Amino acid sequence: MKVATKKFDIFKRKRTWAGILLAQFLLFYIFSTVEFIAGLFARFFEFQKKFHQQFFAWLPFSLGDILYIILGLVLIFFFIKILKKQTRKAYLLKFLILLNLLYFVYQIFWGMLYFQKPILDQLPEEKITVEETKNLTLKYLNLCKQTRKTVKEDRNGVFKAYDLNGVKTEILSHQNGLPKFISNKNGTAVNAFKPSLFKGIMSYTGILGYYNPFTAEAQYNAELPSTYLPFTLAHESSHQLGYAREQEANFIGYLLGRNSEHSELRYSTEYFVLKSLLNSLSENNPDFVKEVLRQYSPEMKKDRLAEKMFIKKHEGFLDVLFGFTNDLFLKTNQQEGSVTYSYFIDLLIRYERTVQ
Repeated sequence: MKVATKKFDIFKRKRTWAGILLAQFLLFYIFSTVEFIAGLFARFFEFQKKFHQQFFAWLPFSLGDILYIILGLVLIFFFIKILKKQTRKAYLLKFLILLNLLYFVYQIFWGMLYFQKPILDQLPEEKITVEETKNLTLKYLNLCKQTRKTVKEDRNGVFKAYDLNGVKTEILSHQNGLPKFISNKNGTAVNAFKPSLFKGIMSYTGILGYYNPFTAEAQYNAELPSTYLPFTLAHESSHQLGYAREQEANFIGYLLGRNSEHSELRYSTEYFVLKSLLNSLSENNPDFVKEVLRQYSPEMKKDRLAEKMFIKKHEGFLDVLFGFTNDLFLKTNQQEGSVTYSYFIDLLIRYERTVQ
């Protein structure tokens, strides 16, 4: 009789936790559709982010990555136990409790930020023309040529970022210098940049970096070519400021690096902008894109070749798989897919109009 009662209690609690999880899905979905509530979550993030970053920043390694490894092992353990008939009910209950906890913490600390008011609403509306995009592309081509002359190279003549600590300090110093009509978020000046423990895997997935919502650490792939690295740090710093949407984080990263006195950060930023503009034009204006690529300086051509070799070396199944899952994740959070640049280009061009 006691065994039967125990099984009934487990079943009842399973239904309860499954119901709580479903209720969370529905509740946070409703919250995401109400601008005022989404704004409250953004203000909560603003209130807690410095403490959150300081709490984990002092560690010399990525605690978030270690937690992910532990979580992965726990999930595998649960999966094995759930497959076994004699332990299925008890561990399914524990699995549901864990899912509820993780989902709640994720939404409170990060998930709802995807639904805050878009940056685009802060910029003047006006139709963007192809001619305007081409002119801006040529502007950034010339800026890249000039800045490329000021950075250091490796023995193969490829750009090498030797001062990542200086880049991090520079990014943090610019957090409070963002245009007030675009950003009302406060910088924390907390150095919570961490090289990812998964850098080897990341190189095969196309992931440059990621923000950990549980530890507020900004992870980056230390194996990346230097053309990627400084801007990736600026991008992840934008997430730490509270910009969840990928293309908005790109835009804030661009603002952090565009006028930097640190040449490594400025070149990486300008180079990212140039590539984004060329990607946005590539489908309908391939001849223009080819002409711009021909006009790269010899040094920039070496940097581009190094990028292509890195990508070629790490092509494979994981790249396709993570590209698909990342694209799906972005779209479920009301963002464009991972290979779409139009929103960033809209933000870029509209902002460039205000500073000309």
